[in-house]
Amino acid sequence: MKLNNNLLFIIPALIWGSTWYVIKFQLGTVEPLFSVSYRFGLGALLLFIYCKVTGLPMHFKASEHARMGLQGVLLFGFNYWLVYLSEQTLTSGLVAIIFSTLIFMNIFFSALFMGTKVKRQVVLGGILGVSGTILMFYQEMRQSGLSDGLLTGLLLCITGVLFASMGNITSAYNQKQKIPVIQSTTYGMLYGSLLMFLIAIATGKTPTIDLNAPYLLSLVYLTVFGSVIAFTTYLTLIGRIGPDKAGYVIVVLPVIALIISAIFEGYAITLFSIIGMLLIVAGNLLVIRKKKQV
Repeated sequence: MKLNNNLLFIIPALIWGSTWYVIKFQLGTVEPLFSVSYRFGLGALLLFIYCKVTGLPMHFKASEHARMGLQGVLLFGFNYWLVYLSEQTLTSGLVAIIFSTLIFMNIFFSALFMGTKVKRQVVLGGILGVSGTILMFYQEMRQSGLSDGLLTGLLLCITGVLFASMGNITSAYNQKQKIPVIQSTTYGMLYGSLLMFLIAIATGKTPTIDLNAPYLLSLVYLTVFGSVIAFTTYLTLIGRIGPDKAGYVIVVLPVIALIISAIFEGYAITLFSIIGMLLIVAGNLLVIRKKKQV
């Protein structure tokens, strides 16, 4: 069945908007390094099966594997490890809000490493987005001050966004080098998963698995839906309407995540959080919109 563009937009938006909360069920018993390794190891396995069934070529040069490995450890390794750690002290909605700044970082890092031009509207959009993020955290800082836990969570999450953005830039470079997206993602998930597992072992962690339903079901959801289905539908949407229009998915993610956080985590929506959300959405829209040709 061929999905229409509306469904291709809704599916990844709803899935990715919910994964921030689902990650909460991965925390507690299992070391986050292992949880990230399990998630993307299983994701890689599913994508390898998909590539085999569809006949996609899987043989690449050593230099191409090195670039796919870099993409993987940035995007599917350190990035998500830091997200899992940050969610030990931050609500899932706030983590999603911080990650919405990814769109700004992508543009600035693209200018730094790939020579793309930064437009005035991007700078203004970034200012709006950062201002909105500060307002979103105002209520937490007003209630409890900038506690060690809140500060640590903020720094971990911001660093995770940096790794994610660098992973996106690496992916863009790999695509310019004609490395297919599906295959680079497959190998990237594999390499990211292996590195997280090796780091855990090297630091004296013992592999464990939580056999309780919440952990296993959340692992399945994050693997199948968050890492495979959402990604493939989003890629299909990019192929049909282009990356600029498909980028609007990023705009709605924090809105969905914040609603979920308010319902299930008790996140208090205040006037400051509403204004902050509007600033973030406005900043994202400003960044990804195209000026009309005259």
